[in-house]
Amino acid sequence: MKFPGSVLISLALFVAETAAALRLSGAYGAAGDRMWQALTLLFALLPCALVQLSLVFIHRDVSRDKPLVLLLHLLQLGPLVRCVQVLYIYLRAGRVEEPYVSITKKRQMPKDGYSEEIEKEVGQAEGKLCTHRSAFSRASVIQAFLGSAPQLTLQLYICVLQQDITAARSIFMILSLLSIVYGALRCNILAIKIKYDDYDVKVKPAAYLCIFLWRSFEIATRVIVLVLFSSVLQIWILLVVLVNLFVFFFYPWILFCQSKSPFPENLEKALSRVGTTIALCLLTLLYAGINMFCWSAVQLELNDPDLINKSQNWYRLTVYYMLRFIENAFLLLMWYIYRTDTYLYVCAPLLILQLLLGYCMAIFFMLVFYQFCHPCKKLFSSSVSEGLLSCCKFICFFCKSLKSSKLVDKADLKSTANTDEACNSSKTTDSQNGNPHQSVSSNA
Repeated sequence: MKFPGSVLISLALFVAETAAALRLSGAYGAAGDRMWQALTLLFALLPCALVQLSLVFIHRDVSRDKPLVLLLHLLQLGPLVRCVQVLYIYLRAGRVEEPYVSITKKRQMPKDGYSEEIEKEVGQAEGKLCTHRSAFSRASVIQAFLGSAPQLTLQLYICVLQQDITAARSIFMILSLLSIVYGALRCNILAIKIKYDDYDVKVKPAAYLCIFLWRSFEIATRVIVLVLFSSVLQIWILLVVLVNLFVFFFYPWILFCQSKSPFPENLEKALSRVGTTIALCLLTLLYAGINMFCWSAVQLELNDPDLINKSQNWYRLTVYYMLRFIENAFLLLMWYIYRTDTYLYVCAPLLILQLLLGYCMAIFFMLVFYQFCHPCKKLFSSSVSEGLLSCCKFICFFCKSLKSSKLVDKADLKSTANTDEACNSSKTTDSQNGNPHQSVSSNA
């Protein structure tokens, strides 16, 4: 049985970030910055409430009538209670014989074109630990993109305005960045396990390292770009944020309406139609929050029973990173044009180059992950190298077609020019030879 290390990491980040937020909000209150204090508390307490709600929802505490657990969740102590339960289950596993076990069937990764199916016995303790790991993974994603990402953006914005980085604020920003990167990493692992649920997926340390570097460069550059743009164009940043949120929030609903599928009723039996709608709206809000800062490895599909698109859509991935790169470059250009005296001692072209290169590094580590480190790369219908090769071939073919069309146009122009010259030369020869009627009249 695996040690529940992911649960402990999630709890440590949750507690550390919440404590740092409360400490920093107190410092803002003592300094008289009421607005920064209110925003810091908002971005700290809102994800805490959503984390408690998600843990209660996954473990179905309401239907099981657990008043003490519900009270502890109301006191924002739900993750601590869940972690104690996890450790208790892990330490007692194997000491008491379980009354029954369930048998799961998983397929191994294909070797030489063959894939074997393995039966595995799963006891009650291991099943409960799996449920807790899944719950904490989802809670980490919620904490990361509905709390830590706005918090990191806010604190970095305050640093730019005040031109000062205190020790408490820097520690808080590091914790927020680690929380976001860890949430994105858990989102990647969840997507892999959901898409390839029939297979025994084993993620190697090299894959974790590639995902960590990929998400670190992507999220850090994205936050810095948003902060730089908002520091010079405060009103227009609201338009950028709202457009991103609305596009990614309504995109799954538009696809759902186009599919003309029935309303999903299998989300939770205890929920009514209104409760299911609220849960789906919260899910799409989380999806939009993730795509605001980085690529969401999980693609929502509301007409699917699992609510997840399990196909590997390279087209969406390519379009997302191309548009995001263009958007980042445009925001940096606007910052460069309208930058103020605050950035007098900053080499703006060098900073823009570094940020664009940082985003390119994120794309590079993403390609390395999908090409070499993905645990299910043998199941891909096409690899990243093949996709890049086909893109290069398409670009070369497009360039050759343009050149050939230009050559054909030049040849047509030359031929028309030659025909015009021939016509002009024939006219001149006729004029030199003279018209017989004109010669007779002249003689007369």
